[in-house]
Amino acid sequence: MKIIGIDPGLDRTGWAVLESVPAAAPRLLASGLIHTAKGLALEKRLAEIFDAFSAVIRDHAPGEAAIEEVFFSKRADTQANTTHARGVILLACEKLSVKITSYNPKTIKKTLSGSGSAQKPQMQRMVQLTLDLKEIPRPDDIADAMAAAICHARVAPFKAALARAAR
Repeated sequence: MKIIGIDPGLDRTGWAVLESVPAAAPRLLASGLIHTAKGLALEKRLAEIFDAFSAVIRDHAPGEAAIEEVFFSKRADTQANTTHARGVILLACEKLSVKITSYNPKTIKKTLSGSGSAQKPQMQRMVQLTLDLKEIPRPDDIADAMAAAICHARVAPFKAALARAAR
C-alpha cells in the first residue's frame, strides 16, 4: 500500500510517500515541500497548492492519504490559512480517488513516540529511526508528513481488522 502523508499549510505543505507492507517497516519513496510566496493573493496560493499536490499524486499514485487535522492556535489568521490549504489538498485527493484519513496531531505523536505531547525533535528522531534514514528529516513540515504516513501505516490495518470483525 502506498500512503501519502500530508502536513498542510498555506506557506509550506510537507508531503511524503511511503510504501507499507504488512509485517515490515514502511519505506520512504519520496518526499517534498510545496511552498507558496507570501506576496501572492490567497486564491493564487491555493491554486498553486492544488496543482502541485495533484501532480505529486499523479507522479506517485498513492492509494491512501493521511492528513494532519488543523489544531486550534492562538493566531486565527494562521489557522484559517491552514484550513484553506487543507481544503484544496482534500479536494485534490478526492478528485484523484485517493482515500483520505485525518489524524489529530496528538494521535500521530502518540502512535510514533508513545506520548501525545512529544516535541518536534523527538518526533523527527522517531521518524528517522522508523524509516531508517541517515539524517533527521528536515524541514519539520516534511518530517510531520512522514509521521502522518507512518501513523496511518500502523493504524489502518487495525481499523480494517476491526471493521471486518464487526461484520
